[in-house]
Amino acid sequence: MSDSSNRQSGAAVPRHIAIIMDGNNRWAKQRHLPALAGHKAGVDSLRGVIEGCIESGVEVLTVFAFSSENWRRPALEVRGLMELFRLALDREVSKLRKNGIRLRVIGDRSRFSEDLQARIAKAEQATEDGQRLCLNVAANYGGHWDITEAARELARRCASGELTPGQITPELLDSQTCLADLPKPDLCIRTGGEQRISNFLIWQFAYTEFYFSPLFWPDFGKEAVAQAIQDFSTRERRFGKTSEQIEAGQ
Repeated sequence: MSDSSNRQSGAAVPRHIAIIMDGNNRWAKQRHLPALAGHKAGVDSLRGVIEGCIESGVEVLTVFAFSSENWRRPALEVRGLMELFRLALDREVSKLRKNGIRLRVIGDRSRFSEDLQARIAKAEQATEDGQRLCLNVAANYGGHWDITEAARELARRCASGELTPGQITPELLDSQTCLADLPKPDLCIRTGGEQRISNFLIWQFAYTEFYFSPLFWPDFGKEAVAQAIQDFSTRERRFGKTSEQIEAGQ
């Protein structure tokens, strides 16, 4: 990864963007289409956003594709989403590899079919050498699950005698969470007009900047992500310090 002072046209560029891709269903409903049509249109939007991120110098893009709560949706929609996920893996992996994009899927894979789990592993292996962008797809992911899994691993190590509770630090817990090897998200974009994080990357969002767009996800593309990055570049990130300290380089 490059230095955190990524710049484009003199403006700060986030190293890591996280996106809550919201509004597919409402987009479809406005057009009197089935819900799955909105999700299919959302895949096209993701292509444009990936392209925009690469052009802007973003290093990591993490997208919330399917939350651990989304299993509660109508069974027909869930089945359609699983099939769409499978088709996207089949159709997009060669393009990702050709364009130097590394794919990683984060979340609890155990609930997916064995076939889908195998396709995910194959896609990750095929793109593991990508250097232009790391694309993380959160599928059957939840922030509570992420933190619980990290705590469970530390508890296991305490029980085995590898650790004592007094040795557990925020940094150690962080090392067990998803995406621990990557920079924390600098910017989280949520489309669809809602203003909440919906159990996404709770641990990782401690100092993340937020950008809420009224656009439904299928209408959010390369130009929209460029606007979000431009907005980010105008913000002062203090991380607990004062503006004066930041200006003085302290």
